[in-house]
Formats: sequence, structure tokens, C-alpha cells
Amino acid sequence: MGEEIKRRLTRRIYVGGIPIGGGAPIAVQSMTNTDTRDVESTICQIRELVEAGCQLVRLAVPDMEAAEAFGRIRRRVKTPLIADIHFDHRLALASIEEGADGLRINPGTMAGESAVAKVAKAAISRKIPIRVGVNSGSLPRDILKKHGGPSPSALVEGALKQLEFLESLGVEQIKVSLKSSHVITTIRSYEMLSERVDYPLHLGVTEAGTLISGTVKSAIGIGQLLYKGIGDTFRVSLTRPPVEEVKVAFEILRALDIRHRGPEIISCPTCGRCEIDLFSLVAEVEKALAGIEHSPRIAIMGCVVNGPGEAKEADVGIAGGRGHGLLFKKGHVVRKIPEAELARALVDEVMSLAGEYSGDL
Repeated sequence: MGEEIKRRLTRRIYVGGIPIGGGAPIAVQSMTNTDTRDVESTICQIRELVEAGCQLVRLAVPDMEAAEAFGRIRRRVKTPLIADIHFDHRLALASIEEGADGLRINPGTMAGESAVAKVAKAAISRKIPIRVGVNSGSLPRDILKKHGGPSPSALVEGALKQLEFLESLGVEQIKVSLKSSHVITTIRSYEMLSERVDYPLHLGVTEAGTLISGTVKSAIGIGQLLYKGIGDTFRVSLTRPPVEEVKVAFEILRALDIRHRGPEIISCPTCGRCEIDLFSLVAEVEKALAGIEHSPRIAIMGCVVNGPGEAKEADVGIAGGRGHGLLFKKGHVVRKIPEAELARALVDEVMSLAGEYSGDL
């Protein structure tokens, strides 16, 4: 294990039964991309997200039909659900009535202070938190003009103004996000805000992009903030099925030794010395182990240069050779195995460690 990250202490709030801030474990979020009005599809996706480890799920509520569907979904799942609201405060009020565990709003996009005040009153009455979501694309014109664009100082000022207004309405259950598609702007914004307030912070690099670019941006932006102890909950935003967001989120947490979920596979990039089909082997093992929460360290190496050393350091490992591989367990060679049997042998050993067994591959 590496050094322990000292986290910034924030206020404690609850979204449903999930604690956020105040030293609670960092919570992983995602958002459904189904039409919320399609209740069955949305419930199916929520269950997929929860199975992948997601703890909080956000649903878009674009109209009253979606708000009514939100309530039907809420009554059929146990996972805390957050209503994502823009522009129309009546949708927020309806979502609260339908059992929302939290709201994500941008007070600056709602029709006047009286509308926000109504939402605040309802949220206080139901004891549900509000996330103030400030995005670089939706800052007020006066703030943009003052700062010359959506700079970190502009994002922070926008957040502080919204926080001040909510505080004046008596809202205490608050978390804050400052999102930009620009990684450095995102990092600096959260750093600056964390020095000014003690509200729990929801991290994210917004509109991060495709699987590769979005993963890189999120890993750098979210990862650097978490390493500095900033952040109480986060979402990885990808132009991909949302379950992929959760997978990337847990890899970020694993890389920082914050939380481990599922096997960690260490595999080489391959080179001219590789004499087995490592790409297929890794894919086959990864697929077979996708459902387990146990977190063994698995090394799948393609040649004899670094292979034996990495395999010995892992809980279970394979060091490949010409048409075969050596199976290691806890640093010791178990046996030599033909290439065609490597995936099954490795999966069986992992399942044995996990106290499980998979009958098909």
C-alpha cells in the first residue's frame, strides 16, 4: 500500500442512506441515459449500475411526465435517486413529492429567486440535500464578463453566490460541484473553493468525451483532486454506457489505494518477445471475473523477462512462454499449463481465492 491520503474534512450530509462528507467513504455516482419516462428501461439500467458498484444514481427530469415516472421508479428500487432539474422549479417540487433523495439544480437557470425559494422550502421540509451545480457553460453573463470567461475564479464566484442565496433561505444540506470540460480549470476551481467552504464537494470533469479521452481527463482531474484530499463524491462523465463510468471510477479509486473493488489485472503491453495470444487471454479472464467483488491482484504476463517477477508479486499470475505458461500463486510456481488452458486455470484459482466458483467461461 502507498501513503495514506489525508482528506479534507467537510460537513456530513446524507443522500438517502448514503453519507457524503464528514470523513465518509467517497461515493461513486453515475447518471442514467435512458428516457426516464421509460420506467422499465431506466430501472434495468439502475440495477446494472448498482451491480457495478454505483451508490448514487441521477435521473434527468425534463418534464412532468418524467417526474411522475421518477416516483414509480423510486418505489421499485432501493438505491438513492437524485433528480436532475433545469429551468423549471415545478419539476423540482414534483420530484421532491415523488420521493427524490436529492436534487441537482443550478439556481442561476431557474426563473427568479422566488422559484428557488420554493424549492429550498420543500427540500428543507423533506430533509433532502441540494447539489449546487456550477458549469462553465451556464455561468451568468455578468460573471463571465467580469472574469473574461469561465475561469476558475468565475466558477468559484458563481458557486459562492448560489451558496449565499441558499444559505439565506435556510438550506444546510448542500453539496457543490464546479465542472468544466477543461481539466486544469476544473482542478484549480475545486482547489480554490475548498479553501473557502466546508460543504462536501462532488467532483467531475464535465463532457469529458469518449472512452479514451474521457477516461484520461477524468483520471487526471478527479484523481489529482482526490490525491490532494479534495472531494467526497464523484462521477466520471463518458460518452459511453453509464456502467463504463462506474468501472473507470473504481479504477481511479484503486489507483489511489482509496478503495478496491473487483480483481486488479496487471498485464504487459506485449512486445516482440511475447509468444502467447495475450490480448485474447486477458480479455477472456477479465470477462469471466467481471461479476466478483473480491479484489485479488492478478498478473498476466506474456514473456519471461518481467513475467515471473510480476507473477510472483501477485496473488495469482501467469508468466507466458511458447505455447504454455507458468501458473503462480502467492509467489510460488504451481504448475506449467498449455496455452489453451491458461484462462480456465487462472479463473479457477481466482474463484478459489474468492470462495466462489464459475462453471462457465
